[in-house]
Amino acid sequence: MLPSSTVENYLKAIYSAQRAIGESALVPMGQLASALDVVPGTATTMVKALSESGLVRYEPYAGVRLTPAGDKLAALVLRRHRLVELFLVQVMGMSWAEVHDEAEHLEHAVSDRLIQRMDEMLGFPTVDPHGDPIPNADGGVPERAYHTLLECPLGQPVRVARVADQDADFLRFIEQSSLMPGEAIVVVSRDAAADSVAIEGRDARRIVIGARAASKLLVDQ
Repeated sequence: MLPSSTVENYLKAIYSAQRAIGESALVPMGQLASALDVVPGTATTMVKALSESGLVRYEPYAGVRLTPAGDKLAALVLRRHRLVELFLVQVMGMSWAEVHDEAEHLEHAVSDRLIQRMDEMLGFPTVDPHGDPIPNADGGVPERAYHTLLECPLGQPVRVARVADQDADFLRFIEQSSLMPGEAIVVVSRDAAADSVAIEGRDARRIVIGARAASKLLVDQ
């Protein structure tokens, strides 16, 4: 099976789901269908074809998991996507809140040669504008340990490293709040009753965000 855009989208969705639930776990077919906005029967038909091509391991009534070949191909799709996002932001001057949808289309069209040239022009970056890791040319992904704002130590300086949500409105909120990757902040307090987190950021600016938003901001020290 040649890797069409549909194949690549399925592999990418399985890849992302595996990393959320555990790489050794099977991704439920209902979850996969929901992520791709298709009915379960459509997802099952496609997964069976991917299984016959050696890209996934499918267990009826249990779920699906990528094979090593499928995992590498999915990582390379993500590599194209994230390099395109960074190129659109750094070279084309687009907002980081706008580039996800553009990259969804372009990731299937750009050649390996063009991706290599983009990588060189950008200085061989390791993360995209949202802090997501960029797989290398062999499909390897650097693993890093992060904490969310719900877990990191109180009163200690940390750095926003990654934003785990591509929603444009959320990204604009993060930008307006000066919480983009690279920003130094301190989590001042957490209020479980109010589901909120108080943060001190740039110029000692104090802001309060909801716990749901705080769970999507990953930091390191």
